[in-house]
Amino acid sequence: LQNYPNPFNPVTVIKYSLPEKTFVRLTVFDMLGREVKNLVSEVQSQGVYSTTMDGSSLPTGIYFYRIQTDKYTSTRKMMLIK
Repeated sequence: LQNYPNPFNPVTVIKYSLPEKTFVRLTVFDMLGREVKNLVSEVQSQGVYSTTMDGSSLPTGIYFYRIQTDKYTSTRKMMLIK
């Protein structure tokens, strides 16, 4: 799902659901493709999850978050405004 709120200052929530138990990696990248935060990196059971991303240490700008599992990958855009 899309993060909320978007744009955000400085905290946003990212929600996602898993249809089965799998390894989940949720990472945040800057516009140059550099990883700036690793939010989740673990095996999770089936269900709905949410994680908070604190961007207070990051500069204003556009960021991307990517969720990866064994069978699925999705990337979405979010904007940090200070």
